[in-house]
Order: sequence, then C-alpha cells, then structure tokens
Amino acid sequence: MKTRKKTRQLKIGGVSIGGGAPIVIQSMNNTKTADVEATLSQLRALKTAGCQIGRLAVPDREAAEALKKIIPNSPLPLVADIHFDHRLALMSIENGIQALRINPGNIGSEEKVKAVIDAAKEKNIPIRIGINGGSLEKDLLQKYGNTVEAIVESALREAAVFEKYHFEAVKISVKSSSVPKTVAAYELLSAQVDYPLHIGVTEAGTLLKGSIKSALGIGILLYEGIGDTIRVSLTGDPVREITVAKEILKDLGLREEGIEFISCPTCGRTKVDLETMVAAVEDGLRDFTPKRPLTVAVMGCEVNGPGEAKEADYGIACGKGQGLLFKEGEVIGKYREDTIVDILVREIRRNEQ
Repeated sequence: MKTRKKTRQLKIGGVSIGGGAPIVIQSMNNTKTADVEATLSQLRALKTAGCQIGRLAVPDREAAEALKKIIPNSPLPLVADIHFDHRLALMSIENGIQALRINPGNIGSEEKVKAVIDAAKEKNIPIRIGINGGSLEKDLLQKYGNTVEAIVESALREAAVFEKYHFEAVKISVKSSSVPKTVAAYELLSAQVDYPLHIGVTEAGTLLKGSIKSALGIGILLYEGIGDTIRVSLTGDPVREITVAKEILKDLGLREEGIEFISCPTCGRTKVDLETMVAAVEDGLRDFTPKRPLTVAVMGCEVNGPGEAKEADYGIACGKGQGLLFKEGEVIGKYREDTIVDILVREIRRNEQ
C-alpha cells in the first residue's frame, strides 16, 4: 500500500481529520431531521456501530430549528447538509452545528457563499465542499460533459472562492456513482491540493451492490494513499454503512479492532452445515467487543481447515458431523457439529472480554 498523502488537518467537534489522523468513518441519517427523537435514536445506533461523525439533512427551517434540540443530545459531532438556501447554513451555524457540507454551485452567488464563510470562520466551523457528478454547473457540463475533468474543475473553482476569503478549514469530496470516474476524480484532485478529502462512491445502491462498489472505490483510493474520511452510501438503514466501512478499513490494515472472521466458501468436501455455523458465530459475537483485535476462523473441511484455524486466534476445523476447536494454534477440544459453535463463542467471550 502506498504512503498516505499528508493533508491539512481540521477538526469536527473533537474528531481530527487529515494531517495523518486515522481514517474517520462518517454516515448520514435517513430520518427527518425535524423528528428529533427519531434522529437522536438513529445517531445513537450509528455511534454504537462505530460511526464517528454524523450528517443531517437540513432542507428547511424546521430542520434547522430542530438542531437546537439535537446537537446538545447527540452522541456524535454533526455536519449539516445544505443545498440551495444559504440561510439554512447560517441558521445551522447559529444553532450550534459543528460542520457544514455545501455544494457552493447550488448555493447561489459568491456573496451568499461569502456570508456562509464569514459565519463559519467566526465560529471556527469546517466546511466540506461536496461536488457530485449528478449536480454539476451548467457551464462545466457544456465545456466538458459529465466527465472527471468537469467534477475536478468544479471543486477547484469552489475551493478558490474559499481561498479568496482566507478560509482554510475546508475538506473536499468529488463523488460519482461510477467507480472508475470516482477514483479518477480523486486521483486528479489529490495531485493538485492538500485539503483533506472525504471519499466514497455516491448513490452506490443496495446492500450487496452498494457494498461492492464502495469497497472497490474506497479501497482503491485508500490503497493509493488518498482519503482522510469515508462514507459508504447504501440505500436503507445507515447503520449497515458503518459495518461495511469498518470491514474496508480492517481488510486494508488501516484499523485493527474487533473481530475479523475467516470462513471457507464451501465446496464438495464440506461435510457440515457451514453457512449456518458461520452465521451463528457472527450472531453470537455481534455485540461483543474483545479486549484485543481477534481473528476467528470457521472452516468446513480437513484440507485447508486445520491450517487456517491454527493461524487464527480462535478457530474450528470441521469434518463429518464434528470439528476441532483451536485456540492460539493449539487444539483444545473435539466437539459435535451441533455444540461446537456455542463452545467457540463461550470460549471467546470468557477469555477476551
């Protein structure tokens, strides 16, 4: 993996972004922000799942007013997502928001953008310039079409306005729903700026397709050393985004925490109901946070099973109707198929809490 690019650092609440800080996981509520209790409930669920920064849509005055009740009770620092009406950004700042995300191209005149910049500067609030391939300025579309060059020029154009008014607490995103276009846009932008970059594939899709697209786009960029904060965009419950984001970071070696599960794909050699066993192990440890990073292997045959189970912190290697239970490379027992999962889960919980 390439050396991570050193970018400027900013803070959202107490969370550092860029400048060598660990990659930060973000998500966005899909509740109506005006529904304070529902919004806080989802923020608590996101926090429990491992989210570090939340984002709320602020499409109207009612949502902006709700921030007064949400922010003091939120378990996460919050970003207000603003489009079209710069006055909503000003209200969000006044009501205590910790950061803004705006697309200056749809906020309006430079005068309106400057008003937001001045208010954010006074409160020391960072702003993300969020450029999306689906909402580019008309002149850039006429000049380039919907291309990588248009996306990046839009970002640079907007960043120049912030630089003009000496506002430095900026991060940038240049997302597309296309993985190749997203990767190319961030590569082109990263070569030209040292702002921290928020990366992700926008409108990635449902759980399976969206996870694959996000893993590809985010994974390629992080492997290249690009990116300071990530958001996996999935249709539906945003808590699932956090699970995918954490797996991406763990699989790239950028985060060592929790449990990494290893299991074979099953084949004609498998003599147990491995799919059910793996699901039961994951379910049995879903709410468990070990005191150290763990690997847990659940293997279904005698060929690769013993080797993988030995290499893991805990593992089982199954034969016909039974399996061996390994701990730190040593066999600690032989158990029936219908009991070995419960024994494995109990062993981990007892020793690793």
